[in-house]
Amino acid sequence: MPQPKPYASVSLDLDNRWSYLKTHGDPSWTTYPSYLNAFIPRVLPILERRNWKITFFIVGQDAAQEGNRALLRALADAGHEIGNHSFHHEPWLASYERAKIEREIGDAEDAIAAATGKLPRGFRGPGFCTSPVLLDVLKQRGYAYDASSLPTFIGPLARFYYFATSRLSPEERKRRGALFGSVKDALQPLRAHLLGTASGDIIEIPVTVFPGLRIPIHMSYVIYIAMFSRSLALRYFAAALDACRLSGIAPSILLHPLDFLGSDDADDLGFFPGMRWGSREKLTIVESALNSIDERFIVVNMSEHARRVRA
Repeated sequence: MPQPKPYASVSLDLDNRWSYLKTHGDPSWTTYPSYLNAFIPRVLPILERRNWKITFFIVGQDAAQEGNRALLRALADAGHEIGNHSFHHEPWLASYERAKIEREIGDAEDAIAAATGKLPRGFRGPGFCTSPVLLDVLKQRGYAYDASSLPTFIGPLARFYYFATSRLSPEERKRRGALFGSVKDALQPLRAHLLGTASGDIIEIPVTVFPGLRIPIHMSYVIYIAMFSRSLALRYFAAALDACRLSGIAPSILLHPLDFLGSDDADDLGFFPGMRWGSREKLTIVESALNSIDERFIVVNMSEHARRVRA
């Protein structure tokens, strides 16, 4: 008798066009250019075909804009979980004083709840940022889980690549000095676990990396590998999923909008890996990778992942 599939959670950080430009140091971000009207109608049918209900981590600034509300509400109406991805999407959020962190989380909550009708109870920090103060704020505000850790050693390499392709002043580089974490992050657990805060424990759900190798496997990295070899990228991703099953790890797979968009959707984001491809070309890779998840796991949202860990 075949064994039932284990579960995996899937989430998507809904970083908008302006947030990539802002992090990149492009002043055009201040006009808040968006691609949500192209992305959301594209991704919802892809998820519906697979009967997946995932978690969307929404940026409060996007939810606060009236023109985005119907699009964001469509995510909740389709049955997807809504999470908090901060208000201003600043990867240096964790360095702020407590009062500013509380405002950042609270303002995002209010905007997201008004736009979607759902009060977020899960959080992911932009740029995988986290701190004891941030975790304690989340616990005090009643969050069930945090999903900000990325237990890999290559964070400094990703930061180097990011700085090399950006237009940042020395001051901006200094502010972003902790972006994508440090080598020490590889010492963090791969499995979801409890983290203690001053106000009690909270569940931490790490973004899954390749067990043993500790190399990222979220979709943007798969696309980066595909720039050199598409077949290698898909074999790498499948091998990572198989390694999770062998290790008894329930993976938490991370997606981004740019995984589904191409140069025909956002021609000013060519500095991001894979954004010189057209969307149709990129989607063939992403759909194949999503099929690999479907073949091996039952997909749940992040709240269900946290509930199973707590249970």
